Amino acid sequence: MSLTVALSILGALLLVALLAHGWWSARRASPRQADAPLPATQQRVEPGFSEALSAPAGVAPDPNERRAPSARRQARLDALVDAIVPLSLDAPVSGEAVIAHWPATRRAGTKPFYIEGLNMDSGDWEPPAAGQRYSELQAGVQLANRSGALNEIEYSEFVHKLQAFAEGVGAMPDFPDMLDVVARARELDGFAGPLDAQLTVRLVARSVAWSVGYVQQCAGRRGLVPGAVAGRLVLPSAEDGAPPVLVLEFDAQAALAEDPQAAALREVILSLDVPQTPATVEPFPTWHKVAHALAEDMDADLLDDAGRPITLHAFDAIGRDLAQLYAALETHDLAAGSPAARRLFAG
Repeated sequence: MSLTVALSILGALLLVALLAHGWWSARRASPRQADAPLPATQQRVEPGFSEALSAPAGVAPDPNERRAPSARRQARLDALVDAIVPLSLDAPVSGEAVIAHWPATRRAGTKPFYIEGLNMDSGDWEPPAAGQRYSELQAGVQLANRSGALNEIEYSEFVHKLQAFAEGVGAMPDFPDMLDVVARARELDGFAGPLDAQLTVRLVARSVAWSVGYVQQCAGRRGLVPGAVAGRLVLPSAEDGAPPVLVLEFDAQAALAEDPQAAALREVILSLDVPQTPATVEPFPTWHKVAHALAEDMDADLLDDAGRPITLHAFDAIGRDLAQLYAALETHDLAAGSPAARRLFAG
């Protein structure tokens, strides 16, 4: 073989090697992709308090929509978390008449309020519905939520809206004293603060970043499905209409990108909203298990908000503290996952 031919072959091999190295470097720099193309997944409507009793985060949707509401979707008034106003009637009213005079919004500032009727047939308090007749009505505004305690301005707004409603249906409201209501609200808010707990763990990529599809695929193996908002995956509750047990969140802009599979993610957050789910379904062990499984699948570190590694010892300590929290909530008739707890620890 001539020297010229040998040099040509050597040059060709060197070029192939350089191209292969460039391809490998580019591959390592690109976000990790799902193993296979994900099938089209219908966007799941995430359960919230508009269906159950409250939303796990953010301002709760208005539960008294201008239509015949179903009892399953509504919160029953509770003297523990509501300032209740009796609405006396001279004569029974139909559900249609009540619904026709709903206030345009059933919120006073950041606090929802509810209207119920005493069904003449069943004898139960329920959200007014078409085709039913009611001998009494009552309304209540929530005293506190994660936005804080009901204040004087919010209570005045509630009184104004309810007064107009009462005039429309021919009812006489008996409003409790504003100062008493606001004092109760502040007391409830002060009591609830130390009992509120939202556990979060950050999963941070150790090396290669992830594509949106890769995150969805890994989360899907652990039972998480698309939520109602971009960048949000949820582990649904077995309870119909209940808030999700776990929420996995990542950059919404990546999820909304023109090519989400090209967007590089280096961090996702897995959270558990403690008061929203009953302790009996063991949400904390589920959070712990899913966090570790995702960390292994995605080659990620588990970190707290300050960037410190969360060790097995730290998880054990959180579990012990959580057991005390669950007991304290039950002692005060606010058991995790109960209607009152879901409403109080929302918004």
